[in-house]
Amino acid sequence: MKAIVAGEVIAEADKADLISIEGNWYFPPQSVREGVLTDSPTPYTCPWKGVCQYYTVTVGGQELPDRAWAYPEPYPTAIERVGKDFSGYVAFWKEVEVVD
Repeated sequence: MKAIVAGEVIAEADKADLISIEGNWYFPPQSVREGVLTDSPTPYTCPWKGVCQYYTVTVGGQELPDRAWAYPEPYPTAIERVGKDFSGYVAFWKEVEVVD
C-alpha cells in the first residue's frame, strides 16, 4: 500500500505489514520516506490508545499540519485490543491518499 500526496509516494509497505485501526491504515515507521514528517505541537491523548504524536507532512515545499499521527507508546491495553504492537506506526488523513 502507498500513502500519496500530490502524486508523490511518502510511505509504502506491503498490506500485511500495515495495521488497520478504526478505519485508518497505520504504516510501519521505517516505511515512511525520510524527511517528510516533522513533529507537530498539537496535543492529543486518545482515551484507549494513549498519547498521540501529530506530524506536519511536507511535500514539494507544501506543509500540511497534523496530516499524520502515531502513538509512540500506546497503552498496553490498546496493543492487546488491536492484537499487534503499533508503537510508532504512522496514519494519514485528508490530502494524503492511502491506496492499495
